[in-house]
Amino acid sequence: MKIFLDTANVGEIKEAAKLGFLDGVTTNPTLIAKEKRKFEDAIREICEVCAGPVSAECITERFEDLMPEARRLAKLASNVVVKIPLTREGLKAVRACSQEGIKVNVTLCFSANQALFAAKAGATFISPFIGRLDDAGHEGMQVIRDIVQIYRNYAFKTEVLTASIRHPLHVLEAAKAGSHVATLPFAVFEKVIAHPLTDAGVAKFLEDYRKIPR
Repeated sequence: MKIFLDTANVGEIKEAAKLGFLDGVTTNPTLIAKEKRKFEDAIREICEVCAGPVSAECITERFEDLMPEARRLAKLASNVVVKIPLTREGLKAVRACSQEGIKVNVTLCFSANQALFAAKAGATFISPFIGRLDDAGHEGMQVIRDIVQIYRNYAFKTEVLTASIRHPLHVLEAAKAGSHVATLPFAVFEKVIAHPLTDAGVAKFLEDYRKIPR
């Protein structure tokens, strides 16, 4: 499973990249607003730090507006993936982008039926928001399992990108379900790596090492 970082903070991306297995980055207007930077400047720098796919989101809604915006975002860097919301107008743009060779991450997906249509439109990635589904009383991870099964049934090339991850268990369940990608907030990224028993074991070994005669 590929690991993406869900952030627009370049410091967090650089820190995660040091581990050598950061496969990509997802951003959205909310994350970029937190950094108080110009949108295009932030995307360009993130693309320089991370060689993998970097999602940059469209903020228009009509097909006529989405297409020029998608083309503009795609030109920011060779590894930009344009994020387009899963609406009727959005799907029109996804289809057109696919035909033009623009990679698209279809975002704000909340059902397997939506994901089916996104794949048929030519999406590069589909982003089901499992945390928001959980918040609304649904089982977000079941949507991931359903989408993975449907995509396997029909050999769709669209990759399932599990989004709105809230805790390490989401990452584990996404991997078990066969999700192609999980995008993690930096806080969850750190929690996945850490374990109290590992920390206790390291502390014990260091304590015992100090007892060895020199």
